[in-house]
Amino acid sequence: MKKIKLKDNSILEVEKGTSIYDVAKQISEGLARMATCGKVNGKVQDLRYELNEDCILNIETFESSLEGKQAYWHTTSHIMAQAVKRLFPNVKFAIGPSIENGFYYDFDVEKPFTDEDKEKIEQEMKKIIKEDLSIEKYFLPKEKALELMEGQPYKQELINELPEGEKISFYKQGDFTDLCAGPHLTSTGKVKAIKILSSSGAYWRGDEKNKMLQRIYAISFPKASQVEEYMKQLEEIRQRDHRKLGKELELFTTHKLVGSGLPMYLPNGATVRRLLERYIQDKELEMGYSHVYTPCLANTELYKVSGHWDHYSEDMFPRMKMDNEEMVLRPMNCPHHMLIYKNKMHSYRDLPIRIGELGHDFRYEDSGSVCGLERVRAMCMNDAHLFVRPDQIKEEFGKVVKLILDVYKDFGFEDYEFRLSLRDKNNKEKYFDDDEMWEKAENQLREILNEIGIKYYEAEGEAAFYGPKLDVQLKSAIGHDVTVSTCQLDFLLPQKFELEYIGEDGEKHRPVVIHRAILGTLDRFICFLIEETKGAFPLWLAPTQVKILPITDAQIDYAKQLENNLRKIGVRVVLDDRNEKIGYKIREAQLEKIPYMAVIGTKEVENGKVAVRSRKDGDIGQMETEEFISKIKKEIEEKTK
Repeated sequence: MKKIKLKDNSILEVEKGTSIYDVAKQISEGLARMATCGKVNGKVQDLRYELNEDCILNIETFESSLEGKQAYWHTTSHIMAQAVKRLFPNVKFAIGPSIENGFYYDFDVEKPFTDEDKEKIEQEMKKIIKEDLSIEKYFLPKEKALELMEGQPYKQELINELPEGEKISFYKQGDFTDLCAGPHLTSTGKVKAIKILSSSGAYWRGDEKNKMLQRIYAISFPKASQVEEYMKQLEEIRQRDHRKLGKELELFTTHKLVGSGLPMYLPNGATVRRLLERYIQDKELEMGYSHVYTPCLANTELYKVSGHWDHYSEDMFPRMKMDNEEMVLRPMNCPHHMLIYKNKMHSYRDLPIRIGELGHDFRYEDSGSVCGLERVRAMCMNDAHLFVRPDQIKEEFGKVVKLILDVYKDFGFEDYEFRLSLRDKNNKEKYFDDDEMWEKAENQLREILNEIGIKYYEAEGEAAFYGPKLDVQLKSAIGHDVTVSTCQLDFLLPQKFELEYIGEDGEKHRPVVIHRAILGTLDRFICFLIEETKGAFPLWLAPTQVKILPITDAQIDYAKQLENNLRKIGVRVVLDDRNEKIGYKIREAQLEKIPYMAVIGTKEVENGKVAVRSRKDGDIGQMETEEFISKIKKEIEEKTK
């Protein structure tokens, strides 16, 4: 008998060779119906996997984990492939993996799939599910595997890359067999609800030198209601897509002549960015920061000294040879700031020294991964480096956390978590090799967070190469975890650059550096704001805060006077004096997501008032002009949401 430790720490004794599925049945019939795969000693295994040793077993369901969902989706990808085979007998199959949300399958067919084709495929998938075909797993040696996949060049290519002597696994359901490592459900009838989402072209193995295949994306769930909910969620995501809103609200644009991942801010977007820059720099000035400007490129030797060359060079742009120097566009600002600190000797009385910069950085992102403002090749980082004595670490780190919380309050962010990002001890090549330094930095950061009372969770493998960090994970309106703010503890770079200060004892000592970014990159922060607000920025941040709408030309002089009065107090105002109907002007202002509209007709001129419409509250009614101006001024100053 073998001892199986379950998720609730109970021990179940089973005969050697019992499958994960049979263990699920022993626990309950309900669990067996819902089970999609298992984790044996942390490794995902098929339900058919036989338990031959004592182990820890977690039985996963669609609802219990991502792995549980992915086994469900992977099974559905085979159902889709079988449906395509029935409808397009000459199809050649590539790959069909599960992904973060659903799955896709790549097919080599004569022409792209039409909407009518996709509807037929979906209906055929439903038939296969209704047939409740048993899914069987078996193995073949390489020679037999190649014979089985005759006429399927992509599958044969994958088989040929496998090591000699390896048993190759296949899954069979009815008249369809596919090369696959699994895991899979036990029958097609276990899948309950499906929906084909979209199709597109995709190069085999992502290489544009290879043939263009046709990819179909789809989703599946245990309940039809979950499909309906998911489709609503997709529609919400489409409405919040920052690329769509960025175009509609004239915030930013891109052009192939400029290049991939290099967005250009239009006047409206530039206004938002300028306001964010001033906002965060003013906050930093209040806290004793000094701001600097440093070059956007540097000698490659700078990054060899810092250690970035060994750990980060693949993400940098190619080197440029200039006279007797070798230059590179900088991916981050910290090495420059180390040299600014080193520009002169400091006393212990000078510390902490807080150096901030809106630094322009460049990272060589793959062209397939760049996306609007979310992932770019040229970015502006709200960066700062705090040079502190060891006895100042806790206080300065606490001040950074307080600044983060103050900023989030101003923007109305409430759904976020603190993540302590540590190195992966099993992947030391990714990090600077100094166990003692890492233990010291991680333990000290953990102690600081506990002392200042910050709730956090730990994540291995998320640290910077030179030290652990505190990341703030914001939950976006579309359910994504987004890292915005970060604060890192660094003992390495002060050592690399031989930074020093004269201590109270008259001797030389080494400072500690705290790296921090509150808004992260302004580009990604603006992307996050666009999607959070659907482009309806709060009044203080809106590119145009008030739009004045005279009903006829007779009110234009009065409207211009109001415009001048608003401009005097710094309000961003636009006078729409076009010869258009007032209803058209109002609808256009609503589409532009203007916070306030001041409608002026004959009565308003006679009474010295304005008819106010709010983006949020609709028609507010008439107000005295001075009252309206005071209201706007107060809401801007208080950063009303």
